[in-house]
Amino acid sequence: MNGSSNGVSVAKVAQILDLLNFVPDMELKGHRIKVSDVNRPALQLSGYFEHFEQSRVQIIGFVEYTYLQHLDGERKEEIYRQFMSYDIPCIVFCRDQKPDELFLKIAQEQNIPVLGTRRSTSGFMAELIFCLSEQLAPCITIHGVLVDVYGEGLLIMGESGIGKSEAALELVRRGHRLVTDDVVEIRKINEHMLVGTSPDITRYFIELRGIGIIDVKTLYGVECVKEKQQIDLVIKLEDWKKDNEYDRLGLEEEYTEFLGNKVVCHSLPIRPGRNLAVICEAAAVNHRQKKMGYNAAQELYRRVQANLTKTTDEDEI
Repeated sequence: MNGSSNGVSVAKVAQILDLLNFVPDMELKGHRIKVSDVNRPALQLSGYFEHFEQSRVQIIGFVEYTYLQHLDGERKEEIYRQFMSYDIPCIVFCRDQKPDELFLKIAQEQNIPVLGTRRSTSGFMAELIFCLSEQLAPCITIHGVLVDVYGEGLLIMGESGIGKSEAALELVRRGHRLVTDDVVEIRKINEHMLVGTSPDITRYFIELRGIGIIDVKTLYGVECVKEKQQIDLVIKLEDWKKDNEYDRLGLEEEYTEFLGNKVVCHSLPIRPGRNLAVICEAAAVNHRQKKMGYNAAQELYRRVQANLTKTTDEDEI
């Protein structure tokens, strides 16, 4: 499992959130953010530095900015120097506010990145926390294929050569979207959400035995690919074995676990003549229907029970 001990570079966050760099000469890649929480340093700018969370990104909103503008020159420099004497990953000014020359001068001396955005403070903080939670999330890499089928993240797993990539290609041809083939990076965003992405080097490529590598984005268009997708359902492909018993009703859900989060899982036996793409589509739609409150297996069970009760009552008469 990849940890988040090394953090994410300020440069990457600035690129994702389209932030302005007020100190262009400063190299942002060497600065790392290691926690997803953020801080608005209202008390610190007034001189109170007890319990200061210096490892967090510091957000300067409208209140903090106007407070600083009311300080006299000497007091302002004292606060600036005290504030930026800490090992801060970066400082972000919101609402299109610009730091003054003294602020930038001290930031450059202390080698602290200063960034800016036009977004409102609350809206930007929400975006930043989500971005950092995603970038710093615990991550594992597994062998499989991830496809967006009717909005459901379908993770197809199974032994090498069993037909995962072929099923994904057929799903793409039927209008669904490929996220990644062969290698899936799974990140735990929170206790209820797993997000799958592709390694940069193999993004949007599919390997087909006998043909080689194909570029799905180039062949089928940008509407057939997706950068990331929440994982909602797992399908495990396995060779058909006559002696095995397979679930034919689906009254009880089976699960598989990634990073402590459980995901609904179906084992799908493979034999000649079975259309994997159609079965995957049906599984995705059925899973979506269950989330909306309708379970076909339970409805069938209810009808059977009702019919048995009706037959018993007629026999008694």
